[in-house]
Amino acid sequence: MNILMIEDNESVSEMMQMFFLNEGWEATFKYDGKEGLAAFLAEPQKWDMITLDLNLPGMDGMEVGREIRKVSSTVPIIMLTARDSESDQVIGLEMGADDYVTKPFSPLTLIARIKALHRRSELTSDVQEPKQNEDTTFDIKTDHFKMNLKTREAYLNGQAIEGLTPKEFDLLYTMAKKPRQVFTREQLLELVWDYQYFGDERTVDAHIKKLRQKIEKVGPQVIQTVWGVGYKFDDAGVA
Repeated sequence: MNILMIEDNESVSEMMQMFFLNEGWEATFKYDGKEGLAAFLAEPQKWDMITLDLNLPGMDGMEVGREIRKVSSTVPIIMLTARDSESDQVIGLEMGADDYVTKPFSPLTLIARIKALHRRSELTSDVQEPKQNEDTTFDIKTDHFKMNLKTREAYLNGQAIEGLTPKEFDLLYTMAKKPRQVFTREQLLELVWDYQYFGDERTVDAHIKKLRQKIEKVGPQVIQTVWGVGYKFDDAGVA
């Protein structure tokens, strides 16, 4: 795995370098927001994972994340933040980050988060095969909706739902494969993130919000809120 760590605290970077080496991963470290973004833009296809501090010199981490998402909707991003503000964390997730870890953190916790996120996204690639070579077998198919796990594509009324991040795709797939079943936020955290967030439910809400925005660009909303419980997929009302 090739990791780009954009982190202005050199002590944190040096500590994580030892853990990355122990896992057999290659890591590049940048200590400035602009330098980190430049490193990504120079070789966007190189990186399997990005860890991104929010408090960066040169360019704020939020802006770095937004610029990265303009180029790649699939590269996994984990935010590292010392900010204890719930709004900062939610904004970061809405910006396009797949996960966040609050400082101070255990290196083993970050390693576990990276592994979990990588398992979920390793089939995703920004490089698309020519249309004639694509797998046209859909893992989920209804009258209005279909998803292909191999190509990581989702369609509503024949129109592609564009720009899904790995977590947004997995959220949609998890609910769509069991239509009309209500999932609690705790269940979605366990099924999609592959580990427990210990009650940090706003992570699910932030991703659901972004997922809905992308769905609404192509058709009616199929992710429904069940008040006091959670969320469900239901395309029965799609015309």
